[in-house]
Amino acid sequence: MALANPRSDTDTSRLLSLQQEPIRVLIAEGEGLVRAGLRVLLARQAGISVAGEAATVAEAVAVALQTRPDVVLMDLALPGGDGMEATRQILADTAPGEVRVLILANSGADDAVFPGLRAGAAGLLVKDSEPEELIRAVQLVAAGEAVLAPGMARRLVAEFLSHPERLQSSAEQLDELTAREREVVALVACGLSNEEIAERLVVARATAKTHVSRALYKLHARDRAQLVVMAYESGLVRPGPRWTDVARPSGAFARRGLHAVAA
Repeated sequence: MALANPRSDTDTSRLLSLQQEPIRVLIAEGEGLVRAGLRVLLARQAGISVAGEAATVAEAVAVALQTRPDVVLMDLALPGGDGMEATRQILADTAPGEVRVLILANSGADDAVFPGLRAGAAGLLVKDSEPEELIRAVQLVAAGEAVLAPGMARRLVAEFLSHPERLQSSAEQLDELTAREREVVALVACGLSNEEIAERLVVARATAKTHVSRALYKLHARDRAQLVVMAYESGLVRPGPRWTDVARPSGAFARRGLHAVAA
């Protein structure tokens, strides 16, 4: 399974090249054998270092606040609560963007998509992913991207179609945005990068980036992943054929919206 198209690889490589220091990862995993395997995998990867390990929610929160890693690999079923509770606690006590969380879930845990993103996770990945997919996801999350496992991306869209009563955001939350900022948020939700948004709107890339930053600030969203959720929940973007047409995902991770494979 291909991880990304050539253009996506180029974009991410450019982002990662700006990072002079290794990506510091905290492994928060309840199962000892899995935790050890993740440690070995990450330690062998150039440009990544293991900042610490945790086996419970309390340990994960304590170690995260002590070490301030770039990325936390968070076991969804972390003992002492769960991975989403640990995610909420860590993000509540750190500055936006300082620590990013990538939740690891067992196959079939698609119901974790909404709660995970609402808790502030930058991505969700299944534990049976290939090692290179996990490394790629860590790199993307560290570079400020949002990542979803392919099946979870499909689940995200299906949730909006089948359970509209679960939506928590409303159109009124977008009232503070200008018309252009609303348009930009919709394009972010469709998976477009800042460069692609700039091309679509015929503006400079810096201008597109500014619109995204202002939308994040006005909506009190931690990252692009939460912008995507708010765009769908508020009705700004509707799931359907147009989502696939606009997002144009072509690998296990697409571009800078929620990176995922097409159905």
